[in-house]
Amino acid sequence: QVQLVESGGGLVQAGGSLRLSCVASGRTFNTYSMGWFRQAPGKEREFVAVMNWNGGRTLYTDSVKGRFTISRDYAKSTLYLGMGLLQPQDTAVYYCAVRTRDNGVHEYVRSEDYDYWGQGTQVTVSS
Repeated sequence: QVQLVESGGGLVQAGGSLRLSCVASGRTFNTYSMGWFRQAPGKEREFVAVMNWNGGRTLYTDSVKGRFTISRDYAKSTLYLGMGLLQPQDTAVYYCAVRTRDNGVHEYVRSEDYDYWGQGTQVTVSS
């Protein structure tokens, strides 16, 4: 059974930083693309960042470029999202996801590209 568990969310003031973690279990994830999405109240889930299987390719949505960093610890089967210079518009529930249907050569940006999701972690940025 594949399981993704996010943590690290919380309340932070604008300009602050957080690091989200996503621990994966149930199989070996070292050959899969993994990504982060977020969903703000009243809005659709949107892509934030993705890393391919070996970390050689990453992609970010424009609004987080230069502020967020996606990374992986393969030994710990953990995906991270470092978030800096946080803004109120970053407030959302953040989800990690993994694509297991094939080897993660590419970066994937659509929700339907992923096969398993975590339960989400709330990030709230106050102004």
